[in-house]
Amino acid sequence: MHIQFAELPVFDQDRAKAFYTRHLACQVAADEKMGHSGWRWIELRFPGAVTHLHFVRRADDTAGAEPVLVLVDENVEAMIAALKAGGVEIITEPQEAPWQPGRTVAEFRDSEGNRMVIASQ
Repeated sequence: MHIQFAELPVFDQDRAKAFYTRHLACQVAADEKMGHSGWRWIELRFPGAVTHLHFVRRADDTAGAEPVLVLVDENVEAMIAALKAGGVEIITEPQEAPWQPGRTVAEFRDSEGNRMVIASQ
């Protein structure tokens, strides 16, 4: 058993799709029309992951206060450096996780104002 997708609130689907494909190497698993509203069913997949991201409509573009997802990467420092070089807002620089000594964590904000955590294995 596995989780098929995690819902990610977005205001602008094209902007979010561009962010995740450019900065996090996601691939588009689905991008299909949903009715007449102009909203689409978009799913993105991270390299090597089973669970996809699915965009759900966000009411507005207000930045989220709490982290939405925790992403895991082997090299948090390198990932944060690459995000920073790409103009992504870094909320916290890599540091030891207060809840798990020896684990590195950092936070960034995606194009839709979602607060995201990136953590080492």
